Amino acid sequence: MKLSHFKYSLPKDLFAEKPSKLRDEARMMVVDRKTGSIEHRLFKDLVDYVDTGDVMVVNNTKVFPALLYGEKEKTGAKITVFLLRELNRESRLWDVIVDPARKIRIGNKLYFGHNDALIAEVIDNTTSRGRTVRFLFDGSHEEFISTIKSLGHTPLPEELLRVRNVSPEDADRYQTIYAKHEGAVAAPTAGLHFSRELLKRLEIKDVKMAEVTLHAGLGNFKPIEVEDLTKHRMDSEEMYIEDEACDLINTAKANGKKICAVGTTSMKVLETAVTTPGTVRPYAGWTNKFIYPPYNFSIADMMVTNFHPSMSSLFIMVTAFVGYDLMMKAYQTAVKEKYKFFTYGDAMLIL
Repeated sequence: MKLSHFKYSLPKDLFAEKPSKLRDEARMMVVDRKTGSIEHRLFKDLVDYVDTGDVMVVNNTKVFPALLYGEKEKTGAKITVFLLRELNRESRLWDVIVDPARKIRIGNKLYFGHNDALIAEVIDNTTSRGRTVRFLFDGSHEEFISTIKSLGHTPLPEELLRVRNVSPEDADRYQTIYAKHEGAVAAPTAGLHFSRELLKRLEIKDVKMAEVTLHAGLGNFKPIEVEDLTKHRMDSEEMYIEDEACDLINTAKANGKKICAVGTTSMKVLETAVTTPGTVRPYAGWTNKFIYPPYNFSIADMMVTNFHPSMSSLFIMVTAFVGYDLMMKAYQTAVKEKYKFFTYGDAMLIL
């Protein structure tokens, strides 16, 4: 299949600029792959589709306040720095994206915060937009990270930042309620719909929660620039799946219970950690797995996801799970029924 097969049109008014008032009261489209049926529910009704002993695989990554607003030395020009990845703890080296990129050169110093609380020096032009910077900071690593957190802002996706500024509400709502391990620069958005009340109802029903970690990166939002999907290369993302989660998943599979991947990040973890017999093994490292049709999924029986951008790697992965014709029908229905799309949009449950 080609990239152009995954193009669809979306009215601008269906782009969700803000989250639903309550997490679990977002709308939820339920798509049944066996029957082809489509239902319209609320996310809190998820509990009706799982049984005792089933397992929800959730990504417990935590979004880092990766947006820094500062000034360029001498000129005072306003710049935005997006922290991508810490390269060296001792040297305080980071991969970053700088905007506007064209005005930043090797050797430039960038200043952040009141009285220049943080200073960075550009030491490398790694890509056309990216840079490597060294932060000039006297103090421990803990003090350095604390300073970044005090100055940093929630890194909402570009399509949201184009229509509004980051608000105080985003610091809470752009995190899952089970977020634990800091490192993501993009939220695992399918998990944003879970409330504490819903988690309690799932616990009462004895539905298990298997926690995995994948620190989602900006590669999820990078446009695919090749028509031939076999030639697209995903950015690598750090991921972990430990013994406890593997045991929960493998035991449930052996007992004929259902496995539900919450989001494309959880699905990517499962498909990276899968073994030949169809079980998952502990894994700590990096994954650049790109899933596109045709693809045989090994672990998950169900999936929770959001409505993704046209021709995105996320949309393509979910299409591989649903099936092309049914996926296009579901998205046409979503537009007709005025579901909200993207980061703060509504949910889809795939059976």
